[in-house]
Amino acid sequence: MKVAIASGKGGTGKTTLATNLAIMLSRAGEKVAYLDCDVEEPNGHIFLKPNIEKRETVYLPVPVVDQDKCISCRKCEEICQYNAIACMGKKTLVFQELCHACGGCYLVCPTNAISETDREVGVVEDGHAGPVGFAHGKLKIGEALSPPLVKAVKQRASDGFTVLDAPPGTSCPAVETIMDADLVLLVTEPTPFGLNDLKLAVDMARQVGSLFVVVVNRSDIGDDKTRKYCDQQRIEVLAEIPNDRRVAVCYSTGGLPIDGVPGYADYLLPIVERILGGAR
Repeated sequence: MKVAIASGKGGTGKTTLATNLAIMLSRAGEKVAYLDCDVEEPNGHIFLKPNIEKRETVYLPVPVVDQDKCISCRKCEEICQYNAIACMGKKTLVFQELCHACGGCYLVCPTNAISETDREVGVVEDGHAGPVGFAHGKLKIGEALSPPLVKAVKQRASDGFTVLDAPPGTSCPAVETIMDADLVLLVTEPTPFGLNDLKLAVDMARQVGSLFVVVVNRSDIGDDKTRKYCDQQRIEVLAEIPNDRRVAVCYSTGGLPIDGVPGYADYLLPIVERILGGAR
């Protein structure tokens, strides 16, 4: 079973929830993998402290044009939806940073003038945090295209339970993370910004077709508008976690609140029970 932890905005406690859930599921006797799909800024390792056992470079196939074979027919330019290839007079230029590796340009070239070369987009590191499988991606500095690296991280999914820690927001990396998840937990907070971005995240999950529920973190710091919105939209609020300064103190030292804050694990039990029940 794949469980994605997502949010419309950063700072809602998504990684705190994801790392603690992974450990709780493991302590329940389940086989678990934690995958940090926030490849632009992974931080799950700070709390899980994994032993990294393997490091793999991830490449993206991009086109290279043999100018001697090219007849400037512009078919490659016409098929490219990302403006990654352009014909300028008698020369065809490739902008590798824009290429999504769809392969269309290779297929339509009538003279076989286009071949592939590999472009590095980042690395995936694998290991274990105790019995919990661990993987995260690190996007290459300056690289703008992160979904291919997210896909590579997701290939490390467990044949038991997989906790996918999604990047914040509702752009392509977040969509790629929640794709094919069995359950999506949308983490929010009861503030105007939290509610605004929760609505965006709900729209994303509905467009993808994911089964999703809401977790309200720091549930006692704002108003009841988030709860009213969920009631109006018939969205299940699976858990409400109150604000606790001890959680922030534990977090700031790289600790897990389920171990450092008495009673914190009780707030996560409904989530654990739903996940275990969904797998059965």
